[in-house]
This record gives sequence, structure tokens and C-alpha cells, in this order.
Amino acid sequence: MTPIIVADYTALELLCAQVRQAARVGLDTEFHAERTYSPRLMIVQLAFDDGAAIVDALALPDLRELVLALTQTTVVGHALSADLKIFADRYDLVPSRIFDTQIAASFLGYGMQISLADLVRSICGVRLTKSQTVSDWSSRPLSDRQVDYLVGDVAHLLPLYDALRPRLERKGRYEWVYEECEELGDVERYRIDERRAYLRIPGAMRMSRRELGILNELVKLRDRVARERDLPVRYVLPDDVVAGLATTKPAKVDDFAQLRRFDAGMKRQLGPAILEAVVRGQALPEDDLPQRVARPAAPARDALVALLGAATSEIAREAELPPSLLVPRAALERLARELPQDRASLDRVLALAPWRLALVAEPLWQLLAGDAALRIEGYADGDPKVRLVHESTSQ
Repeated sequence: MTPIIVADYTALELLCAQVRQAARVGLDTEFHAERTYSPRLMIVQLAFDDGAAIVDALALPDLRELVLALTQTTVVGHALSADLKIFADRYDLVPSRIFDTQIAASFLGYGMQISLADLVRSICGVRLTKSQTVSDWSSRPLSDRQVDYLVGDVAHLLPLYDALRPRLERKGRYEWVYEECEELGDVERYRIDERRAYLRIPGAMRMSRRELGILNELVKLRDRVARERDLPVRYVLPDDVVAGLATTKPAKVDDFAQLRRFDAGMKRQLGPAILEAVVRGQALPEDDLPQRVARPAAPARDALVALLGAATSEIAREAELPPSLLVPRAALERLARELPQDRASLDRVLALAPWRLALVAEPLWQLLAGDAALRIEGYADGDPKVRLVHESTSQ
């Protein structure tokens, strides 16, 4: 498949018209994210039923019209969240109709993280060449090998869709995949809640509310500087330094000496701004301080979460699904924390998509209510399996 190379806005306009007219389009991107605040888009690859296109994102830095065109068709891709986040960050837009072949494959027993190469080999019988995985996509012109690699990453997406969809429909799981992929098409998914960014700093769980107030101010400062300089936040201040500043609460420049990894460059460039951030955190009224992060569950609750996890794994095994796809651990922890007293409350606390609730809600409620039990079978034969059985049949 010889692709069209799109490197000027006249060609891009023609491509956008083709995208709008297509019933479906395969999508992939190449980007560099190692040394910038946000991933730097290098290339966009598109596949149609009758051809492919490679869009040079360096020659065409404004691709809003292409993203708008993609919102008018069904986009097929593999592990699309990182690609779509770039569109969300740059243009506050993502296509709403998504079919992610990695998600679809997970509903057919391929596992949560199957690669595109493995899926193409399994379903299409084609071995993709991955020699350009670590290629420098900022180099121009693109080599023939790079172009072949780029085309290979999208050429099989539409055939995968054609192969996966009927299998999903036969299993009654296409609607489940549709629900999962619908979340990928929600731009809100890709927005970071800056008010809670401080919670990602290791050690935040052990901090007092006052320290969390200071930490929040420091994280906002770091993010602003990183954005202005287009650098990864860790290049501005590493996480452990941010945490150390929040707990030591420096009041003057000399106090920075308490932190081993706070070097002279940080002190020179950020010292005054850091001291101001600490002052802001110290001045916050008590009522405006962040709430402390919830502590891990008590041992009894940990045991309950483990039991619920074992039951979920058994349900997932019977449904030929990965357990982590079926119920996130956070949902099980909510159950152990809130202890719902009826089935309706359990559904509310789980807060799962309808297809997930249909599989797990009733079995988990029976287990919690004492009407079902977990039993190990096959241990003596060297093939132990955990079974979820109704209490009346487990005697």
C-alpha cells in the first residue's frame, strides 16, 4: 500500500474531505514525549478501505481541521488513549465514535495489553516489521523503511475491525465494547483535575492538611513553569524534592540546604518563587486546606477486598475476560468501605457500566449477603480453581 504524503495545507484540505466522506478511518500517531511538557506530535497515519495517508505534523503544526473531520466518522485504532489525548490537549476535541482494537480483543480473551503486532499476527496472519519502533520521527525526509513501518501500523486496522466485530456480536459483547470505547470519545476523560494534581506526589498520603496545602501550591508552581518552558515537570522539580519542600516548609533561601537533591540551578531559578508558594500554603485558612488522603483500609477491609477480588476473578474467568477489565480494584475498595446494605445500594457503590453490573453485581451481592461462598476445587489433582457457589449447593 503506497500512502499519500500530506505536507501542505492544500493536500490536507483534500484529505479532510476524504475523511468526512469515509464510513471509517484507521488512525495512529507518532510523537515524542521524552523532553517536552506535552507530547510533540510528529506524524499522523490514516488508513482507508482503499488507501493510506501520512500527515507530516511538523510541516503542518495546526491539524484542527483534520481532527474536526475525524469527529464525523468512525475512528479505528489500537490503544488509542495516548493518541486521542494529544488531540484533546491541543484542540480540546476528540472523535466521538471510536473502535479500539486492543479493547475489543480483550473482550475475546486476548488479554488487556495485547500489542498490535501480536493481534495482527493472530487474526490476519501477518507479521509486522517493528524495526522502526525507536525511530526518530522528527527527522526529514522520512526513509522508505520509516514509511513502510508507518503504513504497517494502520494498514491492518480496518481488517481487524471486520474480523473482531462479528466475533464480538456472536458472543453478545459488541455493545460492551461500544460502551468502553464510548468513554475514549469523551474529551473530559483527558482533562487533568489541577485541583487534585498534588495527590500524585509520593508521600502525600502521610502529610498533614497544612503540608498538603503547601504541596498543592508547589505543584501548581511546578506545572506552570514546566508549561512555560515546555519541559517535563520532573525536569523542573523532581517529585521527591517537591514532597521535601512541602514537609520542611523553607522560610528562607538557606533552608534549601536541608534537601539533598535541591541543586544550585533550582535554587537560582526557582528559589524565590518556591518561598512564595510556601507562604501561600502557610496562609491558607484552615477550612480551605485540602482534605487528607484516605488511609489504606484496615486489615479486615483488606481481607474483604481480597475476597471480593477472588470472586471477581472467578466471574471474569467464566466470562473469559481479564479481571481488571471487569471490576477496578477501586470499586471493590469502595464496597469494603461503604458496606452497602441492599442490592440497589451495591449497584450504586460499584458505579460500573451496565454490562459490568450485569455480570458481577448479583454474584457479589450473594457473596456479601452470605448466600454464596468461594470454594477451591481441583487442589488434590494439581489444578486448583476458585469457584463461586450458591450456599444451598455448597453443603
